[in-house]
Amino acid sequence: MGEFVRVETDADHPAVAVIRLDRPKMNALNTQVQRELAEAAAQVSEDSAVAAAVIYGGERVFAAGADIKEMADMDYAAMAAHSRTLQDCFTAVARIPKPVIAAITGYALGGGCELALCADFRVAADNAKLGQPEIQLGIIPGAGGTQRLPRLIGPAKAKDLIFTGRHVDAAEALEIGLVDKVVPAEEVYATAVAMAARYANGPALALRAAKQAIDAGLEVDLDTGLEIERLQFSALFATEDQKTGMRSFMEHGPGKATFSGR
Repeated sequence: MGEFVRVETDADHPAVAVIRLDRPKMNALNTQVQRELAEAAAQVSEDSAVAAAVIYGGERVFAAGADIKEMADMDYAAMAAHSRTLQDCFTAVARIPKPVIAAITGYALGGGCELALCADFRVAADNAKLGQPEIQLGIIPGAGGTQRLPRLIGPAKAKDLIFTGRHVDAAEALEIGLVDKVVPAEEVYATAVAMAARYANGPALALRAAKQAIDAGLEVDLDTGLEIERLQFSALFATEDQKTGMRSFMEHGPGKATFSGR
């Protein structure tokens, strides 16, 4: 358990892990937080009791970005080294082989928005603000914003947010596909946990294969993507869950299988 990032288990849904950011006041993502995020991602990835995860910054804020004071006096050589660590920790979150939901309250700006982009789904409070304001500091996003954002909302909309540095409210974020659901602020955490809990009894190996096939397929041409899918699809026929699922379907109908995760 880190000082600023810890992995908790939701009291009502023990198969849902909560990656909890807690660095007052704004969850600024300094080097220590980045390191602890990577450690939390590894813990969630490796824990077979965890079916899905929620990333949550608390009732007040998700994460208001990188720690500018820490970066302000860095030169090129220092940032060339630091930026690798920065990207690696976010990539670790993006590669958690389980469904991940970002529960966004308050601000998700800069690195905070980039962290939310690493999740599979995003639930935002109706008063949330999201954006990539790095251009206002004379730089660009450095933790995946120029890559993950256009893949999610398209290049033109991503360029609008990155070129201007403007913040978008929850309604616009929903309209452009930056978030998947908007709820009252007091319902964000519960909504995200409920979304994650849907996967608690699912076939873990099939969910992992689906996530890996989709994410890897986005990076390659269609023929290569189809081959990734074919290999993942075929591999699942070596699992106990495939036998269980198909046998249950034939004997009892759809949606009644009890999966073991093997």
